[in-house]
Amino acid sequence: MDLYSRRIVGWHLDKRMTTDLVSKAMMKAYNLRQPRKGLVFHSDRGSQYTSKRYRNLLANYGIRANMDDVGASIR
Repeated sequence: MDLYSRRIVGWHLDKRMTTDLVSKAMMKAYNLRQPRKGLVFHSDRGSQYTSKRYRNLLANYGIRANMDDVGASIR
C-alpha cells in the first residue's frame, strides 16, 4: 500500500508467505509506479523481507528498506 495515496500498488497471491510472493508483489508495484531512487519500503522483520534475494531486489530498484521493531504493529 502506498501510504500517501492509500492505494494498493502491488499484490500477488500464493498459498504461503514466501520471498517469491513478496518479490512478485514488489515488482508489480515498482512497474506500476516507477518510483525515484530512494523510496522507503516499510515492512515487518519477516524472513521473506530479510532474505538476501529480496534485499538484492530492493537494492537493484534503489529502494531503501525500513523495518519495524519486533512485536510492533502499524496502525
